[in-house]
Amino acid sequence: MMFDKPSDRLGPPSSAARLLELRDVHAGYDNRDVLHGVTMEVGEAEFVCVIGANTAGKSTLLRAVSRIVPRCKGQIAFAGRDLSALKPHEIPTLGIAHVPEGRHVFTDMSVEENLLLGGYSRRRERSFLAPMERVFHLFPRLAERRRQRAGTMSGGEQQMVAIGRALMLSPRLLILDEPSHGLAPLMVEELHRAVVEINRAGTAILLVEQNTALALSVAGRGYVLQSGRVVLEGTSADLATIDDLRAAYLGI
Repeated sequence: MMFDKPSDRLGPPSSAARLLELRDVHAGYDNRDVLHGVTMEVGEAEFVCVIGANTAGKSTLLRAVSRIVPRCKGQIAFAGRDLSALKPHEIPTLGIAHVPEGRHVFTDMSVEENLLLGGYSRRRERSFLAPMERVFHLFPRLAERRRQRAGTMSGGEQQMVAIGRALMLSPRLLILDEPSHGLAPLMVEELHRAVVEINRAGTAILLVEQNTALALSVAGRGYVLQSGRVVLEGTSADLATIDDLRAAYLGI
């Protein structure tokens, strides 16, 4: 399934429009690096995808931005601010919302309670009413089931809760890690149409997605990771024309 992507977000961001910048980032666990000198950027309100094989380091890249990787060196900046000295719990307050792979909803809490927790770190700055209404507009079935326990919902519905919880921050950057993993095709289509709408409303998106065709159909630009290194980058239209992309870089 292919989707319309924002036509005005195909080129790389200008220096004035850079929102997220990574320069020569090395990151990993224990004594082993997973990322080896990654350099990339996401512009204000841009939609960027990262694709690669299962062991390429895509999730580690997202965790490095959210400061939840044990070891990380190099430069990571958001809206011109260096993130290296920040703790993980400080990242959401800057306007970065991270939806990890596997959803991780609070199963014993209702849909509404899960959403409210999403906005907790910025509770002093704004009312929860407007962002919650935005979530219910994007995902009407969450409005219908706002009192239902999240643990009783399907995987796709839980993914809606997870994305909705992130949107309660009214983020400038939404980070999504494999949002379509394990979901039925119709649910994947519904979720990604919502993601495109989120981007069109002005939120920058950094998407990691195993489904290469899907990622390139919704994002304006993309990076290909192989063994923790950026081996290709360009507009999604250009990357989609590389015949051997799947075999050479995605391990397929």
